[in-house]
Amino acid sequence: MRVSRIQLKNWKNFKEVDVRLNDRTFLLGVNAAGKSNFLDAFRFMRDVVEHGVGKAVQARGGMKKLRCLYARQESYIRLAFTIDNTWKYGIDLISDKTFPVLIKREYVRKNGEAILRRPDRADKKDRQRATQTALEQVSANEAFREIANFFRSIEYRHILPQVVRDPQGFSAVPVVNDPYGRDIVRHIWATPKKTREARLRRIDKALQIAVPTLSELKVEMDESRGQPHLRAKFQHWRPNGAIQDESSFSDGTLRLIALFWMFLENGGPLLLEEPELSLNEEIVRRLPGLFARLVRGKQGRQVLISTHSYALLEDPGIQPEEILKLESGQDGTIIQGPSDDAQKLMENGLSAAEAVLPEIRQHRMKQLSSLQL
Repeated sequence: MRVSRIQLKNWKNFKEVDVRLNDRTFLLGVNAAGKSNFLDAFRFMRDVVEHGVGKAVQARGGMKKLRCLYARQESYIRLAFTIDNTWKYGIDLISDKTFPVLIKREYVRKNGEAILRRPDRADKKDRQRATQTALEQVSANEAFREIANFFRSIEYRHILPQVVRDPQGFSAVPVVNDPYGRDIVRHIWATPKKTREARLRRIDKALQIAVPTLSELKVEMDESRGQPHLRAKFQHWRPNGAIQDESSFSDGTLRLIALFWMFLENGGPLLLEEPELSLNEEIVRRLPGLFARLVRGKQGRQVLISTHSYALLEDPGIQPEEILKLESGQDGTIIQGPSDDAQKLMENGLSAAEAVLPEIRQHRMKQLSSLQL
């Protein structure tokens, strides 16, 4: 399943958004344009299903933090998703002096037929019912649990090598589904042995090309501490090399292992923040091709990638319809595809890096170059 369209209103720095998404979508924009905030709309829906709308809002600082500053008189926040051009799910959120978050409106449609409409009579009789979405309640979502499971399958990853090396240094309590990678080694270890070893063999082959000094990648449990570790042979001047674990791996190696592992997993939409960080440019140039293979087939995953990388966007296979530009303005951030000029340049053989990135960078870079410090 894929999100084919997303609509946002008064969400963070977006006053209004209505865009269609492809199986592979690249999000481009300057710093603070809102790429992370856009991806957080997807993460928010996962949190609603997993923890409830109240906790999802609270984790983001409350409704005041979520509501767009450009909203002016409009007090509600809207998130709406079209899934596979079949399902439509939407919620409007408000708050008042009594309740920090309330469901003003919630709906589900399938092939145009209404499955859920709120508020209903029971909501009007009991206002406290509006503190929960039907989506998060197994007693209420039976007719559209497929949608709840889909939102639950969304995965966000922005791997930080420091926390992969020392997960306990950043959290004494084991973390599950950590977007920054505190649980990535434990997650690999928890995968059934046959599947785990097959995937690690495939990753090992790729690593030997990208990082030729490493080989024999595996994961082993440190029984004395109850902590699994990645291990690989590091080839140096001694004939037999040396065994290293993730504490000695480079930032780029750790990010690459995590990326490869995610590519081999099945699941829902995968949200990636700047996957190019710490990676050699030649490897970065290959990432779009890996993303393309990731989305193919029945088990393919939809992938949304935020990036600043020229090397990544040099891939000639990236199409104009796979690109969304985020641009800040006086009325919030707007999202749109490449300009007509950029599309023509790409049709004539230029890459997205050559045709689209200059449109994003040009204005800001002129301002920066004339800045007096």
